[in-house]
Amino acid sequence: MDFLIIYCHPYEKSFNHAILESVKSNLAHKHKSFKVIDLYQEQFNPIYDKEELRLFHTGKTHDLLVTKYLDYLREASAIIFITPLWWNSVPAMLKGFIDKVMKEGKGLSHTVSKTGIHGELTNIKHTYVLTTSTSPTFYVKLFLGNGIKRIFVNKTLKQLGMQDRHWIHFGGVTNSTQHQRIAYLTKINHYNFL
Repeated sequence: MDFLIIYCHPYEKSFNHAILESVKSNLAHKHKSFKVIDLYQEQFNPIYDKEELRLFHTGKTHDLLVTKYLDYLREASAIIFITPLWWNSVPAMLKGFIDKVMKEGKGLSHTVSKTGIHGELTNIKHTYVLTTSTSPTFYVKLFLGNGIKRIFVNKTLKQLGMQDRHWIHFGGVTNSTQHQRIAYLTKINHYNFL
């Protein structure tokens, strides 16, 4: 598998869904193989229960989707996240995906040593995070601390071993014009995902 797409939005008529369709069209046109994890459609449960937490340090799970998703992550050479920003961060569904799927252990997503976390997902050579927000992009970057890039992209995903990380944002989606949205989708449809 060339690409793994992790899609996190519950509404099939959202702008995020249009972005997903543009990404899929782009990859298909370039004859890239890909799989899509649609967290809402697949009814992924992002909540840690007691049993899941008990199994964490063993690298095991009792959630079959966690096993499937981790296998997909270890097979992919590139990953594309598509998600809105809600309250200046990723939705709880995506945060729960990171919490539950990223299992500690050699050959899983990461190992922990006395000096910190070592990412095991080094097979992922290219990482793209495509986000939208109601806040304008300059506001997200300058006044909200640029948390997605600083923490999610350049800390969390880096710690997991994901390489060549890019953040592509469409801000002000609520007040955007149809022309702006079409122009962005056209850009994504022709973007050079390596």
